[in-house]
Amino acid sequence: MLGFGGETPSRYELLSMVKKHSNLIGKTVVEDQDAPDVEMDMKFWHDVFDLYFLRGNDSRGRQDDDLVFFVRKLVSRGSNNDADTVDPYFVRRWAPKLSSLIDETSIDVDWRRSFYLNLIAHTSFTVTVAICSQQVLQNHQTGKDTSLSPIYKVVKTVYASPSRVNFQLDSKKAMETTPAYPDICFAIDDFDSTFDAVVLTEKDHCYCVVLNAHDGVAFPSEKVSNDCSTSDNSSPEICTSTTTKKDTKLTLFSGFVSYQMVRDAYDAGKSRFGSLLSGGHYHGKTDRIYMKGPGGRGEVEVAVSGVADQSHLDSEPPSPVISKKGIGLGVIVRRAAMVASVAAKHAYAAASSSSSNFDEMIPLKCSLMSISLPWEYIAYDLLFKGAPPVDM
Repeated sequence: MLGFGGETPSRYELLSMVKKHSNLIGKTVVEDQDAPDVEMDMKFWHDVFDLYFLRGNDSRGRQDDDLVFFVRKLVSRGSNNDADTVDPYFVRRWAPKLSSLIDETSIDVDWRRSFYLNLIAHTSFTVTVAICSQQVLQNHQTGKDTSLSPIYKVVKTVYASPSRVNFQLDSKKAMETTPAYPDICFAIDDFDSTFDAVVLTEKDHCYCVVLNAHDGVAFPSEKVSNDCSTSDNSSPEICTSTTTKKDTKLTLFSGFVSYQMVRDAYDAGKSRFGSLLSGGHYHGKTDRIYMKGPGGRGEVEVAVSGVADQSHLDSEPPSPVISKKGIGLGVIVRRAAMVASVAAKHAYAAASSSSSNFDEMIPLKCSLMSISLPWEYIAYDLLFKGAPPVDM
């Protein structure tokens, strides 16, 4: 079924076949008479899975993550009472033969969903967190200005996982990992230092989050030509094949919220801690806020804290070894503390100069902790989305 003239099909060819048989993505209930034969054929998905991630020529270089995910069938997870005790998937280390990882005759594996999960997990993603003005966003949405120039942005590599990290805000460390599937989670373990300077300081500010896919197994190279040459009539013909890979980037999630929306949600969460203001200085307690994506698609988890007024404090001279390139990636604790102090001073200075009532304008530091999306949304976009990406 998967042969191409006796040759092992490439990932590009396999993905073309998968696209033809992915009409059911997004449908939770499928009637037997409506399901295409191939799309429900577990033998087809078993073979595609094996060739795409294990036995194929593209897999042998092992440039991908060395984990292979297997999704259990719903019926194999037990009764409703036991379903919560059995993880919806299991993981194996990569090996060149599927039989080394699992009993290939097992009826417990949903090969179709396993293919899609590995397609997502072995794709490369970046998240862009930015501060933009409302006017710039409105112009961009109405087409008056196609460019989207942020006031400040941070770009971070993130990884797709069927597990969710439950962060403890008081310790800033990941304390527990639980299954998230059928959702896919993109967590930022070092969220506090990475987004240390992302502070909303004006009422015109908006907090923007964009998730892009740009590389990995979802973007295979296409074999475009075979070039054959010979030096003379007696010499054997030498053939070489060339491949091309399009510069592809897809936006899987794009959303923003205004300063006022963040402030309202933060104030609502703060009510249980008592007074918001104390002696003119805002408490630095961090609260967890969840934001739904456009149309209810996906969820963003953000740690929000009021930036303490440190304008009256003198900071120590900057260290000569501190680089000016970016903030928060692989930094030491001392550097993070200095950056926080500087950001706080700038935030309060901006708030004081732009607001007629200083106490009403509270700088808010927003640290993205995670993005969660249903796997079907991601898989569909990786296969079919053609809209241009959101660039900042």
